[in-house]
Amino acid sequence: MLATSERIHDAESTTIVWHGATHPEACDGQCDWHAIMCSTTEGITMPGSLRDVPLELDIPGERWCPDCRSAIQARTGTERAR
Repeated sequence: MLATSERIHDAESTTIVWHGATHPEACDGQCDWHAIMCSTTEGITMPGSLRDVPLELDIPGERWCPDCRSAIQARTGTERAR
């Protein structure tokens, strides 16, 4: 699934939260804003390029936004494995 990243910083670490891109076909790799599946008004500002991220993400320090993951599963008809 094509996704854009959000970086969440705390005192000890940085977590990357992946959000499903609402209109991935509009991305030219030099966007300054990406619309995301979990919000009709919010988005990711100054994102990097979209990346193909598996729903079963198992990379330490990275996770899916739970609302985006649910939206992707509803759209694709897949069940939540976890």
